[in-house]
Amino acid sequence: MAITVLLIDDESPFVEALAKRLLNRGFAIVKSTSGAEALKKLQENPSIDVAVCDVKMPVMDGIETLRLIKSEYPMVEVILLTGHATVQSAIQGMRLGALDYLMKPCDLDLLITKIHEAKDKKSAQENKIAQAIVDLEGPPK
Repeated sequence: MAITVLLIDDESPFVEALAKRLLNRGFAIVKSTSGAEALKKLQENPSIDVAVCDVKMPVMDGIETLRLIKSEYPMVEVILLTGHATVQSAIQGMRLGALDYLMKPCDLDLLITKIHEAKDKKSAQENKIAQAIVDLEGPPK
């Protein structure tokens, strides 16, 4: 099954170009051009595994978007992208639960590697939760 990636960036040409490149590599893509729209897409698409989010966006920036995603959809892994990296925003993003922080334009192969890492981390967490439920409830009767 394809990994479903939510792309969040206020620059729609960037979203379209990246979506096309990731689709060609076998990913399922959901596109968003704002943090608020991204949260709506997450509500509508429970199959989203990974969000790739720009940091610099108007109204709701990537750090606030990350905070809300992790609060409402804690299993979704988030990779931050920015053309304007600061050590402060990188540290803040990682503290809030971002998997990683990449500079734009980022190398596609590196991004794909990070998306796979994010999916693996999400799957491991889901398996731990499922095992904890089995341990609590005991074997099926």
